Amino acid sequence: MSHATGSSTTRTPTPTPARTDKPVQDGIPEKMRAAVLFGPGDIRVVDREIPAFGPEEVLVRVAMCGACGTDLKILAGHFPQTPPFGEYTPGHEWTGTVAAVGENVDEFRPGDRVCIEAHHGCGRCANCVTGKYTACLNYGDVSKGHRASGMTTDGGFAEYAVHHVAALYRLPDHLSPEDGVLITTAGTGLYGLDAAQSYIVGQDVAVFGPGAVGLMTVQMCRLMGASKVILAGTRKSRLDLGLELGADHVVDVTAEDPVEKILELTGGAGLDLTIEASGGPDTPQFCVDVTKRGGKILFVAFYPGKVEFDLSSAIRKDITMYTSRGEGGNNVERAVALAASGQLQGERLVTHHFPLEDIEEAFRVIKERDGDPLKVVIVP
Repeated sequence: MSHATGSSTTRTPTPTPARTDKPVQDGIPEKMRAAVLFGPGDIRVVDREIPAFGPEEVLVRVAMCGACGTDLKILAGHFPQTPPFGEYTPGHEWTGTVAAVGENVDEFRPGDRVCIEAHHGCGRCANCVTGKYTACLNYGDVSKGHRASGMTTDGGFAEYAVHHVAALYRLPDHLSPEDGVLITTAGTGLYGLDAAQSYIVGQDVAVFGPGAVGLMTVQMCRLMGASKVILAGTRKSRLDLGLELGADHVVDVTAEDPVEKILELTGGAGLDLTIEASGGPDTPQFCVDVTKRGGKILFVAFYPGKVEFDLSSAIRKDITMYTSRGEGGNNVERAVALAASGQLQGERLVTHHFPLEDIEEAFRVIKERDGDPLKVVIVP
């Protein structure tokens, strides 16, 4: 299935063709610069061959690639199923221009601007057939057609990247590369709302964590008709931006008790839906405490380790909890449509640009929060 036009919430299984990698074509250099992970904390920009691509794959000249908290885990060597050190290029939030296409690709042509979803499922397992390809049962098995760009296969911290045609979307001309990077992030929030079966018109919703995922999700909750959108976090600059992007109220958890404040804002009833996008180990308990009886909690964050919270309290309140990973269910295409209409703002979240050669400095800035980074992008 192509994502150049149309939309669908499921994917039909397609056989994986025999791989006949296509060599570099005229006008495309034989070598490129790429960031390669040589060991925990050891990422270097080196010369690599332009990647070959299969009959259903597309070679893209990368314009920009975002860096996020998941990349910090990858950089530290704490992310599962990545390729071997010394061979692997991370980067899973990228956008660019089509340079060449595989022999079976007619949905795109060289010169088309594209954005991506990182995950392409195998297309043949039970989860992929029902649109849950971020939970592909053949996750990490390239031989069966699965690829997660920048996670289980080489990604976008490079001048060129390869991806399956089904995981590419045409980027409208009036949207910037920065918008294209954040569209992938927006797909994560939309998929979470989709997975939680959250028809939130008229409901009270809170988002914990004003990072890129949280801020894009705030915008979507506003667009989807939530009655009250509350954003909770620790950094004033991000909370202020959240107000500009659609939050009705913000809660600085360093200055006030988030449970007391959110219960006050909801008249003591609590939230219909609480979205956990912070990854803070203490936040799941806050979520339980502020969610009303019979409400929902959606977890979209990754955590640095195991978390503890009062599960019995959630059970007594008859709270339903959901998790979702990545940007499944064709929700990136929906995010493209929202961005194209001007209703979803991504570029405003980008605070720092670094050339590929300075990727080590970019990660230092993210880790040390130097200069209050929100979304850092790498430009090859």
